[in-house]
Order: sequence, then structure tokens, then C-alpha cells
Amino acid sequence: MLNFNFQNPTKINFGPGEIQTISKEIPVDARVLVVYGGGSIKGNGVYQQVIDALKEHTYFEFSGIEPNPTYDTLMKAQTIIKAEKIDYLLAVGGGSVVDGAKFIAAAALFEGDDPWDILAKQQAFTQALPIGAVLTLPATGSESNGNSVVTRDGNKLPFSSPLVRPLFAVLDPSVTFSLSDRQIGNGVVDAFIHTIEQYLTYSVNGKVQDRFSEGLLQTLIEEGPKALAPATKDDLDVRANIMWSATMALNGLIGAGVPQDWSTHMIGHELTGAFGIDHARTLSIVLPAVMKVRREQKREKLLQYATRVWQITEGDDNARIDQAIRLTEEFFQTMQVPTRLSHVDLGSADIDSLVARLEQHGMTALGENSDITLAISREILTQAL
Repeated sequence: MLNFNFQNPTKINFGPGEIQTISKEIPVDARVLVVYGGGSIKGNGVYQQVIDALKEHTYFEFSGIEPNPTYDTLMKAQTIIKAEKIDYLLAVGGGSVVDGAKFIAAAALFEGDDPWDILAKQQAFTQALPIGAVLTLPATGSESNGNSVVTRDGNKLPFSSPLVRPLFAVLDPSVTFSLSDRQIGNGVVDAFIHTIEQYLTYSVNGKVQDRFSEGLLQTLIEEGPKALAPATKDDLDVRANIMWSATMALNGLIGAGVPQDWSTHMIGHELTGAFGIDHARTLSIVLPAVMKVRREQKREKLLQYATRVWQITEGDDNARIDQAIRLTEEFFQTMQVPTRLSHVDLGSADIDSLVARLEQHGMTALGENSDITLAISREILTQAL
């Protein structure tokens, strides 16, 4: 196992009715900016619960944060922050809203010339506004980590800092009943591939991390389809297990002390930036291709994945790996997401521009060993056709 430092100070308030707890989590004298997306929280009852919980607080609102939040939209919040002397952010929504709140929080106190440098130049910052979160769409794990991704002019760039990790997060699985099948499928697949990125690398004898990861993968495989099936989609336990799995997939625990890949994400970001494809759907397209192209480098873990996650015990090593990849693709298809570039109307003519974007963004040495060159990324994209 590799050396590591692990700390996750985000307080989780989990379960139905827990939105009311934000009244105690946010200091009563705070000047709060509630940030959210397109307004769906007003139709599913979440907005009213939040406003009721903030009745003793001074609060303001900023809406319109899009999926794959954009720099231009997020910077508009700075006007309110300065005018109203905001000193606390409450993100209400899915991962994009929480990601957006993180950038807003960092930009508000940024001492450099241009807040975009936080992303484009990975410029460090030393302070940020405190953040709380009310999660409505389990997927990214953003509610309990310091990661964020922001888009500007088609460039989708990440940044990370413990300074923007939410201080608390409310996870009420009952609010996910209003999600569309597309949102459910995307969320389950996103959480699944977050886990894979920290698991499907090479062994360092991190038995605890491996077993945690395998448990998360199995839970998502079992519960994900139930959330789409008419007979079980309104089962609170199904939604609770999915929600908690998505949080645990990227709160730092399973990635502590083990190598991590993230090549699927970096390549997927270019698909979103160039073509506007849902984040999770880029991942479901790229991951099977990564498994196929990197099967020799990941052989030991692919065999472990086949045995422990899919219970594949018969056949030679190559046959077992083939079956594990096939079952992974079938699971994605069950979750109603694409697994080929052709499924989103892209073809070989688009690969050159995607590889050029990877080069432009410095993504020239990806993977757990930093050995996925642009040529290998091209091979992965070709395999994904």
C-alpha cells in the first residue's frame, strides 16, 4: 500500500427530512447565497424545504447554473457576493451546482488577476468562502470532496483544493424520486466509473481499498437497474444505497494509498467540451475502450475485477477479461447510456480534433503510470468507435 494522508471533514446528514438540519449547520449570522440550477428544485419540494430551514437567516439566491457549469455564468454570482457581502454559500442541486459553488467560493476571495487562472494555470489560492450542500442528484461525489470542473469556451478543466470541500452535505434519498431515467442512469454510471478509476490500476496490496471498491461496484450493479425498473424505482432503500455509493465513490476513502487512473475522465472531458455530451455518457463510451487497449497493463486487476465483481471463474485469463468487459458494457446499456462513439453520432473523422484538444490541455501522459500518450489516447478513441 502507498503512503497516504486522509481526512474528510464534511459532515453528512443523511435521510428523509434532513434538509431541515441546515438551519443548525449554517451560522445564524451568516449572509448566505443559495445557488442552484434551472429551477427543478422548485417543482420537487426541495426549494421550499431549504427556504423554510433558512427562515432565521439572511439569504439571497443565484440560479441558472448549468450542467457542466460555465465560467461566464459562475462569475455573475460575484456581483451579488460583493453587493450583499455574502460570506457563506449553500449549493442546492447535483454535482454541477456543487462544482459551480466551489469555483464561486474560490473566485470570491481570489487574490490573483484572473479567476480563470485557478483552472487554466492551476494557480493556487489560500482562501475560499465556506460551502454547504443539499444534494439532489447522486453522481459526482462533489458534496464531500474538493474537486470541481468548470467549462469555458468549450474547454472543460478541473481544479481541486481542500479549501472548497463542503463543510456539510444533506443527502435525502427521497428527493431523487423526481429524477428522470436519464439522470438516474447517468448518476449510477458516473459513480461506477469514479470507483473504477481508483480500482482498476495495479495492485499495491491495498486490500481494504479493493474490498470497499468492489462492494461499491457490486451495489451499483445490483441497485442501479432497480432505480429504472417500474416495480422498484420508488423504493427508498434502492435510492439510499445508490446515493451513499455515489458519495463514497469519491470522498477520498477508496483512493487513499492506491494508484489512480483518471484517463477515462480526461478523455471524456474532451467529448463534453467539444460536443456537449453528458459527462457520464462520455465515460461509458471511453471506459470499455480503455479496458481493451490497456488490458495488458491492467491484467492483474482486470482478472480480480472479473472474479470478485462479476463472479467469473471459468475460462482462461483472456476469456475471463473479455467476459468482464462485455458484462460492464451490458451493465451500461442496462443503465441506458451509450458505449460507442457511433451511439452519439461521432466517427473516425472526429478523432483528430479530440486528440488535438488533449494536446492543447496538456493531457499527454495520462493513466496510473503516466504512460498513456496521445498516440494511445488515439487508439482508445479508435477502439471506442
